[in-house]
Amino acid sequence: MVSTAPPQVAPRTAARRVKLLKTEVSRGTAWVLRAASILVPLVAWWALSASGVVADTFLPSPPDVWAAGLAMIESGDLPGDLLASLGRIGAGFGLAVLISVPLGFAMGTLGWAQPLLEPVIGILRYLPASAFIPLLIIWLGIGETSKIALLVLGVVFFNTLMTADVVRQVPARLLEVSAILGAGRARVASRVVFPYALPGILDAMRVNAAAAWNFVVVAELIAATSGLGYRITRAQRFLQTDRIFAILIVIGLIGLTIDITLRLVRGRVGRWSQ
Repeated sequence: MVSTAPPQVAPRTAARRVKLLKTEVSRGTAWVLRAASILVPLVAWWALSASGVVADTFLPSPPDVWAAGLAMIESGDLPGDLLASLGRIGAGFGLAVLISVPLGFAMGTLGWAQPLLEPVIGILRYLPASAFIPLLIIWLGIGETSKIALLVLGVVFFNTLMTADVVRQVPARLLEVSAILGAGRARVASRVVFPYALPGILDAMRVNAAAAWNFVVVAELIAATSGLGYRITRAQRFLQTDRIFAILIVIGLIGLTIDITLRLVRGRVGRWSQ
């Protein structure tokens, strides 16, 4: 009689498969990979610009970009534009967070809030925020208000839905235990749901902070007299690609700083979830 039992996997083979699925690396290896992710593109850029295959007008060398950045710092243009952009980011992104976090929290905790808010927010989030620029200029003018409003529109809907998803992931058993111990709805929301969801809320803010930077540059490309986007437009008129590269690098470094800051805050407030 032929046996139909499934073949047994050797323990060594199974262990090897499990090891291949491991995603963690040592701290030293992680730092080497981080350095390589920056140095390899930088060396490739430097080599391509030095080879002369691409004209300096289209691809300036890293030393030229560094010199252009220093020149803008010495003239005061770059610090002033950076402060203008940071001010708009702080106002627009901060206002979007103040609106979206309570809305998302309500959608995740109140039974009536999700069917009431999710359909309209789900529609609005698919409308490109940049498409509202003509209307914002008509309604609010070309001043700061329209630029901040564009940031709010670009962030608030996505952050609301992401916050709601995080809040809905609070385990039902945790809520049941809180109710058994006699905690009321307000106390459960403030002492159980919000602390549990806070790390995920900060992760959503990290993702949408990048979107805020995209929209502030778009807002400054149109009818602006200051800001990094405005400075890019001026450099483009005179084919100053070295200045454009320098500004792009500054935007990337500021965005990375914001991301690392939110990661550190998340690690501190959500240490229990790691």
